[in-house]
Amino acid sequence: MMEKKIESLKRILEESSYTVAICGSGMMEEGGYLGVKFQERAYDIEEKYGVSPEDLFSSSYFNTRPEQFFRFYKNEMLHHMPEKTESWDALAAMQNAGKLQCVITANIFSMGKKVNLQNFIELHGSVYNNKCSRCGRLYPMEYVRDSKGIPVCESCNGMIRPQITLFGEMVDSRLITQVTDEVEKADTLLLLGTAINSEVFGQYVRYFNGRKLVVIHQRDHHEDHKADLSIIEQPKNILPLLGY
Repeated sequence: MMEKKIESLKRILEESSYTVAICGSGMMEEGGYLGVKFQERAYDIEEKYGVSPEDLFSSSYFNTRPEQFFRFYKNEMLHHMPEKTESWDALAAMQNAGKLQCVITANIFSMGKKVNLQNFIELHGSVYNNKCSRCGRLYPMEYVRDSKGIPVCESCNGMIRPQITLFGEMVDSRLITQVTDEVEKADTLLLLGTAINSEVFGQYVRYFNGRKLVVIHQRDHHEDHKADLSIIEQPKNILPLLGY
């Protein structure tokens, strides 16, 4: 059964004129990272910090309690980042073979850049981009991670701001337009580690009017029947089998 699904996926990709992949939280999970909204992790975080992750990882908390924000951010995100899995190497191979034209993610760990994906859209920014909120000087992730308390600028002593979208913030409208345009262009849309109606990507999936919708996710979902092909498995166990 699985062999037939792999053959079907390979055929879909071979016949596709423009393929777009959307990478959800399952792509972090297969690399050993549970998002802070997962119920079991959210409970642990609230026990540890006395505040829910939705509050801790918000713009209001960053602005009013930066010391507590950075303690949480560094401990729970920068010191426990996901490992790069076989999925990302497979996506790079698909791109190099001309079978993948765009990759979209809301994950903030820049896995696509680590494998040199070209048309790679980071909807919620990246932990590797950090900017002084006063003078605009840029800093690497390691500077923020290794700082004592609140990371401050060496030039002006301003607070450094990770260039990521926090809970409660609006996504850059230019990125929203870019993602919508790519989904509308897609002949084939791959949903990797995310469901059709996910909280983050459901609003974009509805713009898809192409031929084939494919879901590869380790958790079954009642909306999966809407896909042309659904594979209940981690992407890292499927994508390398395509042989690109």
